[in-house]
Amino acid sequence: MNYPRILICGDSAVTVEFGTEITPKINAGVKAFTNTLMDNRPYGIIDEIPTFRSVLVNYNPNILLYKELEGCLLELLKKSAKYPSEIKKIYHIPVCYGKEYGPDLSDVAANASMTEAEVIQCHSEKDYLIYMLGFLPGFAYLGGMNKRIETPRLTDPRKKITAGSVGIGGKQTGIYPLDSPGGWRIIGRTPVKPYDANRKNPILYKAGDYIKFDPISPDDYSNIRDAVKAGTYECQIETR
Repeated sequence: MNYPRILICGDSAVTVEFGTEITPKINAGVKAFTNTLMDNRPYGIIDEIPTFRSVLVNYNPNILLYKELEGCLLELLKKSAKYPSEIKKIYHIPVCYGKEYGPDLSDVAANASMTEAEVIQCHSEKDYLIYMLGFLPGFAYLGGMNKRIETPRLTDPRKKITAGSVGIGGKQTGIYPLDSPGGWRIIGRTPVKPYDANRKNPILYKAGDYIKFDPISPDDYSNIRDAVKAGTYECQIETR
């Protein structure tokens, strides 16, 4: 089957699909097309929602007929193939691992036949690609976690997970941006807010950026938390 392809989704949306697998290459195509569409949005298109391997395009059929939309999207796909590669932007997220901040760290270590220190090193040594945002405002679906620390979700999910908690669920890891129920194994917590409705840009990062987890001490956690509350903390961003 040839990709990308355009699939009809009801009478006012289409999906532009770039493949069937979750890979950085396919996701790069998603991002390039999304950026091209945002820069050259035809009249009648309402919005675009990128996912791991596709983009949902919502449109007004009273303004833009399907055949016209299809033609526009095909032209934009050609343009997106030439979209310039962006600079890699890495958000350094400080995390206090274990104890009251990460009550499930010992379970993850036992499941992997590793020490807690080895799990922390393994989890914090990667730059994680943000494939997409969803579930909660600012919840980043990250790719690239080491298979050694893959851990099944909790059999009995928690009714409340504290905002900033960093967890592992199966093959994925991520940050809970708000207090929420959830079944991921919590291994740490960050004082940084991935989502803040009072910020100019409420969501800290976007799809296509990267996250790097930096281990910190409980004292560091308290100091950064106070700086976040005071509005003086600036997240470290590395570019490559």
